[in-house]
Amino acid sequence: MSYCRQEEKDQIIFVTKEDHETPSSAELVADDPNNLYEEHGLILPNGDINWNCPCLGRMASGPCGELFKSVFSCFHYSKEKILGSDCRDQFRTIQECMQKYPDLYPQDEEEDEEAKPVEHKEETAAPKASAAKEQGSSS
Repeated sequence: MSYCRQEEKDQIIFVTKEDHETPSSAELVADDPNNLYEEHGLILPNGDINWNCPCLGRMASGPCGELFKSVFSCFHYSKEKILGSDCRDQFRTIQECMQKYPDLYPQDEEEDEEAKPVEHKEETAAPKASAAKEQGSSS
């Protein structure tokens, strides 16, 4: 015998084996591509840019927000063979704007600094390994 009970905010439904044997009558509702309140990625199903996407962080707002929207739109809708090559001036403008507000738009200098020593270590490790091999083979 199937039944439901409520425990605080949760509804608990007990069903029988017979209940599971009958096909579901639930109807699935297709996503509405024009509903901006539904969760979508960066690009909406209709091809437009989803400015509400959390993946943009604060880039689309703040003092450089409108410039960012302009340059990102230029890049997204670019028809050039090298995508975005027609947006170079806008890229320069947004970069200059972001440099004026380093607290709002931090640069990724830490990642660059961490990457350089790793590359340097790999470059110097190879000659040392070769020298060790040569010494080992000559003795």
